[in-house]
Amino acid sequence: MDKIDSRTLPLEALNERRRRAVKMRLDGVPLQEVAVQCELSRTTVIAAVKAFHAGGWKAVMVERPGRPVGTGRTLTTQQEREVQQLIRDRTPDQLKMVYALWTRQAVAELIRDRFGIELPVRTMGLYLSRWGFTPQKPMRKAYEQSPAAVQKWLDEQYPIIAACAKVEGAEIHWGDETGLRSDDVRGRSFAPQGQTPVVRVNNKRHGLSIISTVTSRGTMRWKIFDGALNADILIDFMKRLIRDAGRKVYLILDNLRVHHSKPVKAWLAEHEREIEVFYLPSYSPELNPDEMANADLKQAVTKLAPARTKLQLVKAAARHLRSVQRQPERIKSYFEHEPVRYAA
Repeated sequence: MDKIDSRTLPLEALNERRRRAVKMRLDGVPLQEVAVQCELSRTTVIAAVKAFHAGGWKAVMVERPGRPVGTGRTLTTQQEREVQQLIRDRTPDQLKMVYALWTRQAVAELIRDRFGIELPVRTMGLYLSRWGFTPQKPMRKAYEQSPAAVQKWLDEQYPIIAACAKVEGAEIHWGDETGLRSDDVRGRSFAPQGQTPVVRVNNKRHGLSIISTVTSRGTMRWKIFDGALNADILIDFMKRLIRDAGRKVYLILDNLRVHHSKPVKAWLAEHEREIEVFYLPSYSPELNPDEMANADLKQAVTKLAPARTKLQLVKAAARHLRSVQRQPERIKSYFEHEPVRYAA
């Protein structure tokens, strides 16, 4: 007979076999035969019978080994919930702590200050993992941002804009500006350990600016220009938007000063049947899907060999932007990021 390890059996199956084995032994069936028929070791059969004689049928049943879930922990369930909520809703500095980010050490100190419980950093890491918290690169938010204004935008203002666009048959464009420099090289490069890789850049720097818009339907419009954005460039870009859209445009921008300039406002007043501009809450770039397009552009261009001339930089930017224009699904993916999903 092969050796049987009852520890490999599901708990329900093991208990059923133990009950059956006890009944057979009480009926006078020999030990060896019981072990064979119930597929249990002789030792397990003997233990089950002894348990029956000591405490009845209830004692025959065995429980799953190991301690119950939740026992043996330092924090109570309520304390765990409270800590998780604080990490979700607050930053350490909002709680008058010296940390900027929620590290294992920061959370451990929070628990010490709140509950008087000291936890090693390693144990704190186990708690965070169990809670489903992972280390992530944080999103930057300005101190000047008004949470109330952001919430009002999400709950009231944007839903009204979207509803009006539907009624008017208007197309919602999300606009933004960004810049590129020839000496901006990002990313990492493999090299032998201890030998820092070198990137050759031209001492003569070149730069350019881009204004663009994206829509949740997967379209993009863009314009490359020199220097800072001014009213003339913005108005020219809006004229192109109107012409290309073929219907009324709802343009959503941030609060850059030129967006509110007198020439721009005067031009918009004359063309209100063709285009309307709405403004995001101040210091809230994370609410703008076009920020994702800008990040995509910079990541693509700065991975290339540094441009040695202005023309090379312009060509690299234009090549990427034209490529993205031909990929509606890629543009739609910008709207899948959590902070801008409301605009999808």
